[in-house]
Amino acid sequence: MKKILSALFVAVCCMAMAMPAQAQVSFGVKGGLNLSKMDAAEIMEWGYKDFKENSTGFFIGPMIEASVPIVGLGVDGALMYSQRGSGELKQQGIEIPVNLKYSIGLGDMAAIFFAAGPDFYFNLKDVDLATIEKNTAQVGLNLGAGVKLINHLQIGFNYQFALGNSFKFKNVKDIDVKNKLNTWQISLAYLF
Repeated sequence: MKKILSALFVAVCCMAMAMPAQAQVSFGVKGGLNLSKMDAAEIMEWGYKDFKENSTGFFIGPMIEASVPIVGLGVDGALMYSQRGSGELKQQGIEIPVNLKYSIGLGDMAAIFFAAGPDFYFNLKDVDLATIEKNTAQVGLNLGAGVKLINHLQIGFNYQFALGNSFKFKNVKDIDVKNKLNTWQISLAYLF
């Protein structure tokens, strides 16, 4: 019995070591649309021009995906230029999402996936107004889903929850008001 358990343990260890060796790594390009929403009640009363409660931006950049085909688990990451917000509150920066992905195959040509993970944003554009202070680095949480088609094309929908404040304002009473920028993303990715 001891020999059987030892052989079984060795077989499980060999399979565990062989699994990462069979991981598929793909490189690609990812881009899409940012649909951001900010609480506008206190911002509007101060008269910031060009401010919209809902705003549209875009993102684009290279991505990498590593997945274990049999299990359906994988990790993807990207380094993207991203715009979100509007008017004086527009953010332009580098976004780095890192997601754990679970895929369910629907045959050889398609799969659906669910993804979650942290999102790191580094703001590159300063604001000219003394009353607005942008955070230079922000952390968020991604939750998303999508479809994979013909092993190369991915269409995804993602929601980013800001875990910290995106902006800080001084209002007319000289009181600090903090605000978060939450974003819906619609993405299209092509993996080589």
